[in-house]
Amino acid sequence: MEPAARFVLIPLAFASLATGIVEALGTRWGLLRHYRWVVFKLLLNVFAVIVLCEHMTTFRFVAGVAADAGTNGASVRNPSPVVHSVLALLTLAVATILDVHKPQGVTPLGRTRE
Repeated sequence: MEPAARFVLIPLAFASLATGIVEALGTRWGLLRHYRWVVFKLLLNVFAVIVLCEHMTTFRFVAGVAADAGTNGASVRNPSPVVHSVLALLTLAVATILDVHKPQGVTPLGRTRE
């Protein structure tokens, strides 16, 4: 699982961040013009990528303990993966709601360009 996380999850997280920035710069919504959803989604994505990168150390440790034949299963049971998974799903749900609803609210930069 650790190589899958390192070679799939991390690159996809950074690709998500990069494509979000590129798309925001190429649309009428702009990257920093709308407080409530574009900027908030950017901050959500940056936060999620940081948490994922930080969580990789825990993931690496748990994978190493699980791979050791001399350890029992109880030492690997940790609520952290479940907590992080639930929070990741909540983050995706909030991002989806923001995509569909698109609440109003323009930044000062957005006001000068309208």
